[in-house]
Amino acid sequence: MRITDLLDARSISLQAVPGNKEEALNQAVELMTQRGNISDKAAYRRQVGKREKESTTGIGEGIAIPHGKCAAVSAPGLAAMVIPGGVDFDSLDGEPVTLLFLIAAPDTEDNIHLDVLGKLSMLLMDEEFTQRLRGANSVEEFIKIIDEADEEKAGIEERLETAGETKKSSEGSVKILAVTSCPTGIAHTYMAAEGLEKAAKGKNCTIKIETRGSGGAKNVLTEQEIKEADCIIVAADAKVPMTRFNGKKVIECPVSDGISKADTLIDRAIKGDVSIYHTGEEEQDTKNEAKGGIAHQIYTQLMNGVSHMLPFVVGGGILIAIAFLIDGLCVDVGALTAEQRSNFGTITQAAALFKGIGGVAFGFMLPVLAGYIGMAIGDRPALAVGFVGGMMAANGKSGFLGALVAGFAAGYIILGLKKLCVKLPETIEKLTPVLIYPVAGILIIGLLMQFIVEPVMGGINTGLNSALTGMSGTSKIALGFILGGMMAVDMGGPFNKAAYVFGTASIIAGNYDIMAAVMIGGMTPPCAIALATMLFPNKFTKQEREAGPTNFIMGLAFITEGAIPYAASDPLHVIPACVIGSGIAGAMSMAFKCTLMAPHGGIFVVPVIGNPWMYLIALVVGMAVSTVLLGVLKKKVDRKGDKCEKSH
Repeated sequence: MRITDLLDARSISLQAVPGNKEEALNQAVELMTQRGNISDKAAYRRQVGKREKESTTGIGEGIAIPHGKCAAVSAPGLAAMVIPGGVDFDSLDGEPVTLLFLIAAPDTEDNIHLDVLGKLSMLLMDEEFTQRLRGANSVEEFIKIIDEADEEKAGIEERLETAGETKKSSEGSVKILAVTSCPTGIAHTYMAAEGLEKAAKGKNCTIKIETRGSGGAKNVLTEQEIKEADCIIVAADAKVPMTRFNGKKVIECPVSDGISKADTLIDRAIKGDVSIYHTGEEEQDTKNEAKGGIAHQIYTQLMNGVSHMLPFVVGGGILIAIAFLIDGLCVDVGALTAEQRSNFGTITQAAALFKGIGGVAFGFMLPVLAGYIGMAIGDRPALAVGFVGGMMAANGKSGFLGALVAGFAAGYIILGLKKLCVKLPETIEKLTPVLIYPVAGILIIGLLMQFIVEPVMGGINTGLNSALTGMSGTSKIALGFILGGMMAVDMGGPFNKAAYVFGTASIIAGNYDIMAAVMIGGMTPPCAIALATMLFPNKFTKQEREAGPTNFIMGLAFITEGAIPYAASDPLHVIPACVIGSGIAGAMSMAFKCTLMAPHGGIFVVPVIGNPWMYLIALVVGMAVSTVLLGVLKKKVDRKGDKCEKSH
């Protein structure tokens, strides 16, 4: 069977213009149905979408290979699209996709077509080949280019097996073994194998690659080969038998790394700076694998919300900081009344303008966070549901924590609705995206927020305020530690707001030391994070490092929310580090008897801070503590900053 046997002229488009990833997939599925091998288009489209949620099929270099294997496919087939203008496909390298191949595979034991698809995947790693496809002037020329390449090159399995045999004679070269596997086992498996084989060839290394595709394991590694190997690379997103590698140097990574980071993997294998793999019981390995998979999914979902929220935090925060700066320079804060001080940042017309615009941006922060967390779980229908839940959290008492709950709830609400709607008649099923999902989803999230999330968080706030009031006459230093720490617990959520309200209420009562401890506790997290991104760059993603310096401005302006994206992406490490540093800063502020008459403004209201030099020392100490803890507690990230390094 040849590649062109799976390709029909009717299923090729050379001038596709999709607006986004979803439209690109829909158009590709429509092309596939033209050849008559899809009995249920909706079922096949769902399978393609399901595969896409596991990991993007945008492999980089402008190429995407989405695929679906299900009973709705009566015969294997290919559809192809050239997208001259490109389309955002969440590709591994972030580049738009200009060449797309959609694969349809039947859910049968006859997998002869998989070798053909594997060969296509290998061909797509050839830049000259893909450029010729993009430049084809007709469908006939497009097919001819593929047919000629198919004729010239050996199949991936044949080539890999041959490579493994011929390289045995290379004396003194590093002996590398590899295993590649993806959940579907159609495209990524073979593309990772091709990438690793090409990289090893360029480094003059011996390599043999076992591919574990839908057709089963091929070119299987022998016991003797494993024994003699210097290093083993396992590039897989599916379960791979690992006990055979016990005691060997093993690099474990996603299958996508075999495609986009093959050179780096081979370099690591050559250097030999790789951990020894130790395996226990198979059952335990399975548990750990499942645990890691769930953790990775949650991390990815969180990061989807955080990455979309970040521009609102940075843009709004900087504008509000400018507002405080303007009032700090133009107004004698000491001469203001209590009411005027409570409105600091809006006293002058210019300051009010900046704070108003910044406040609008901040208003979108929590809805965007919740919306895009939901979207990462339940796709586009969950976006509106998450937005509504996030807005209710922003306007209610639950704040940041409520938005997190709303985001995850929105995603799983939509997943539940999708399962319930699967068996609906086709005429009604078509209405689900525009009618059932938004109406039922928004209603459910609204009831959840109104009757569960908000009451719980409101109760927490009430209890905290009562506890704080009772402590005010006991230990000032302990109170300062608690209040400072609370400002860093949720950074704008119920704990933060409870401490802040207590501080502002204390100003009215004439207790200015409490507000000083509250504000320094809120200033510490963003300042510490900004410093940590500079001192420990390997602990933060590229995006986090780029946004880090802006946190100095927000922190000094008493805008704690600048730290939220960092806390959301790694709460178990960031929050404790910030809480301890903020608590120490708050306790020192109390110990030094620092006071503050203004409820906001940060460093820009220094003129009204009592004992300002000791206040700055307390801030520096708290910031230093949190910075060091961030450096110790946070895990290293890889060069792209998209995942934590694995340890064995």
